[in-house]
Amino acid sequence: MKVKNIYKSYGNLQVLQGISMHCEPGEIVGLLGANGAGKTTLFKIIFGLVQPDSGTVTLPQHYAKPLGGIIEKPGLYEYLSAAENIRLFAGLQGINTTKEFIAECLLQVGLDIQRKDPVNRFSMGMKQRLAIAIALLNQPAVLVLDEPFNGLDPVGVTALRDLILELCEKKKLAIILSSHITEELAKCCHRLYVLKGGKMIHSGPTQDILSTHTVGYALYGKGISKAKTLQNYSFKVRGQMVWVAIGSDKISKLLQDLLTEGINIESCIPDYSMKELFEI
Repeated sequence: MKVKNIYKSYGNLQVLQGISMHCEPGEIVGLLGANGAGKTTLFKIIFGLVQPDSGTVTLPQHYAKPLGGIIEKPGLYEYLSAAENIRLFAGLQGINTTKEFIAECLLQVGLDIQRKDPVNRFSMGMKQRLAIAIALLNQPAVLVLDEPFNGLDPVGVTALRDLILELCEKKKLAIILSSHITEELAKCCHRLYVLKGGKMIHSGPTQDILSTHTVGYALYGKGISKAKTLQNYSFKVRGQMVWVAIGSDKISKLLQDLLTEGINIESCIPDYSMKELFEI
């Protein structure tokens, strides 16, 4: 899928200004931006729900359903069960359903095929999974997910992220994923686009973009607060965690020096500067 030079305005408000991006089969592309950056408007243009002022969207050909996805929030019939939602949406797309087909749709997103209760009793994570199952009906080439981690607890975020990675690997989908949560995009996206005020200010391999804007690392490990190696750096102690002001180009040496000192680092989490990342 390719988006080329998209412009969109509402009156005097320029929502999108010359946006271009692409996503290939078997690739997860992240769209990072604060609320109001233009992410949802771009997705609506991709789905043909909004007409751009100029620019083009090129979708994969020879697919019964080039696109599937969720924009803003899952659009489900919450008084129906998961299976009934699958049956209804499949019928709208001209798909004949059987019990086996519906069970397969639910199982591929990790939902219990035995549940008969209405969707309004589901957690947000379960609703997201059901919406993805519906988006995958008719086997689309591209899956678009707009802020899928919103409203999820940490367990739900991890489970949904694992599902997205699995779909990309097994089905070779092209997946476009938007979020304002940098850490989640960092964990699953091959490439990243950064949107600010309707302009694309960064694009490229995810780790390349984020490492350039890494200002420090949170290190967890027994006895780390007493490590002599840290005296060579600017750091702050917070219980069993130490935050160290250090760039991505120097973290490997720090970890090696700590290991030499006998400090076993259990986790090393990068800290990105949002201010620098969103500077033009």
